[in-house]
Amino acid sequence: MGKKVIMSGNEAVARGAYEAGVGFAAAYPGTPSTEILENISKYKEIHSQWGNNEKTALEMAIGASMGGLRAMASMKHVGLNVAADPLMTVAYEGVNGGLVVITADDPGMHSSQNEQDNRLYAPHGKLLLLEPSDSQECKDFIKLAFEISERFDMVVLFRMTTRVCHSKSIVELEEPAEKKVNEYVTRREKFAMLPANARKRHVIIEDTLNEVAEYGYDCPFNRVEYAADNKVGIITSGISYQHAREVFGDTVSYLKLGLTNPMPEKLIREFCEKIETIHVVEEGEPFIENVVKTLGYECTGKDKITIQGELTAEIVRSALTDIPKNEGYEQPMDAPERPPVLCAGCPHRGFFFAIAKNRDLIVPIGDIGCYGLGIQTPFFGFDACVCMGSGLSLPIGMAKALEAQDDKRKPIGFLGDSTFFHSGIVSLIDAIHCEANVIECILDNSITAMTGHQQNAGTDKSVMGYEVPKIDILALVKATGIGDDRISVVDPLNMAEMYAAIKKAAAVEGPYVIITKSPCALIKDVIKARGNKQCVIDADKCKGCKLCMKVACPSLAFKDGKAYIADPANCTGCGLCQQMCKFGAIEKVGE
Repeated sequence: MGKKVIMSGNEAVARGAYEAGVGFAAAYPGTPSTEILENISKYKEIHSQWGNNEKTALEMAIGASMGGLRAMASMKHVGLNVAADPLMTVAYEGVNGGLVVITADDPGMHSSQNEQDNRLYAPHGKLLLLEPSDSQECKDFIKLAFEISERFDMVVLFRMTTRVCHSKSIVELEEPAEKKVNEYVTRREKFAMLPANARKRHVIIEDTLNEVAEYGYDCPFNRVEYAADNKVGIITSGISYQHAREVFGDTVSYLKLGLTNPMPEKLIREFCEKIETIHVVEEGEPFIENVVKTLGYECTGKDKITIQGELTAEIVRSALTDIPKNEGYEQPMDAPERPPVLCAGCPHRGFFFAIAKNRDLIVPIGDIGCYGLGIQTPFFGFDACVCMGSGLSLPIGMAKALEAQDDKRKPIGFLGDSTFFHSGIVSLIDAIHCEANVIECILDNSITAMTGHQQNAGTDKSVMGYEVPKIDILALVKATGIGDDRISVVDPLNMAEMYAAIKKAAAVEGPYVIITKSPCALIKDVIKARGNKQCVIDADKCKGCKLCMKVACPSLAFKDGKAYIADPANCTGCGLCQQMCKFGAIEKVGE
């Protein structure tokens, strides 16, 4: 018996990849999947790297698989939309080395703009679909995923959810296998998806899906747990199994599905024939429920359990039983609300203050990043936000709409350095090429901050700690053909520079690019460099005008008619509040 440790689902997937002899792993960071690659990178036997977006990450993994390595790509659920183009075609091609694509769904939208159920990608894309329910299964299933990928020559979609990713449970470790490498042989009919080859591969993949459906009857991913009687049975998968178990214990029968595409219809029929009342307990869409009903069996599902939000044991209890809620867990909740805010010293704060002061000149459009917090009071920093990269694309269309209404305001779009590399480059090219009347802003804080400080193409280190070339954003912008007279590089913590850049950009007809350069205040080297810097307020000089409070810094507070530094340890001495003060009451110390 191996050593037992406590791991999160993400850590367990990384361990499983190591034990499976995986040779290549790529990802784009996105909660709740980020820690998968971060943990894989600790195993130096696996080459690990961040892609600039999910599509490139998957394509790199596909290339490794074609070459003979076991390979994987991981991303959050919305990231799979970005990677869908290669995903749909590699399903036809199959694999050489096993290929696993991890989608980390986010029911309840803890840190996402939607809560799409990516299980639907599996039948749509003709992919094998696995769903672990705890950390042990994360490790075991990922190992088996590579085995069935190679056995059936198919791509495996490995669906996790936020609770599975982040919850911790006991995992039994095993010795790693040797890195598996299958010989690369030229097979154009398999890997070159021109129409003539694709038509033949489509026939093969449909036959294989039927074969896997038979395999699903007694495979290690699916299991039946019968109760003493068969009055009530629950069909479930993933984390939903844990919630059902918490409510019903051993009083009902369970069909726990781990392989959910192709659905094991024979096993479902066998289970349903023995059960009087069938409940389908699943999070999100009626994915399993629709199959059960198609097979001709009555069941409860989304008529009882909501399709919205994250599933909990209490939701299952309320929907399917008369069991009262365990009042012993009730706790008085009178703590004050603590909405997320931009960190003290965040360079985006100066940018948003300048946006708020120039609303008569601009229509601001945002993107996906920690700068999304700029939409909150007091800045109300943007009017719209869709997806990564759209911050530089939406303004192009918006400009035409404003022009049609004789609205003289100029759209200003913005995104971060990581999002620029992700998909903003193409959006910028579109804006420059069509001479759009827009202001395009790249907020360069030298890191992928939102997901916990991952490296990107603008940093000089890889996820494995190796030194790599650092991409020059300004040089990339200039390469689009825009003139130097239409580019401003500014420090967003210098309000005079920030104001001047926006006013200049708004006055110019056609595209204008603003690059703000100031590192995230929480980068370790930045913290070290600014360790002794902070702002201090002279109470005698403070007039209580509250202008400094308008920058919404969490280190600032106001009491008894005076502003003061409430959290000196958190203050970085960025100086934004100092620039607001007209009475010289604030100064920076520790330079």
